[in-house]
Amino acid sequence: MTNLIQLARVYDVHAPFPPNTFLTDRLWPRGISKERLSGAEWLKNVAPSDTLRRAFHAGMDSWAQFIARYRAELDANEAAWRGLLDILRSGGSITLLYGSKDTRHNQAVVLRDYLTEKLAAKR
Repeated sequence: MTNLIQLARVYDVHAPFPPNTFLTDRLWPRGISKERLSGAEWLKNVAPSDTLRRAFHAGMDSWAQFIARYRAELDANEAAWRGLLDILRSGGSITLLYGSKDTRHNQAVVLRDYLTEKLAAKR
């Protein structure tokens, strides 16, 4: 099921983007013009809160703590991710863009796993 959800670092990709491409960062990525991400939709409300983002980047939260706290935020904000799940349930695929240098420890990884679990739970 994870092949329905592709992850890509925003600094490594260029338009044109496939349909259903979403930027998942709360802050716009440094050095990236709006034109470069033309065709991608910015879903900053699905991103971790500023408080959570700052705690993780400052090293105050471990990866496991970040995952737990971000998943709790997602649980409390279904409106932010419901459209993504609807696309997946209708047979579509999505691409989640992120700015982090760390390709294994970022919010898009957590969001992908979260959506994959939600999709599996309804089948």
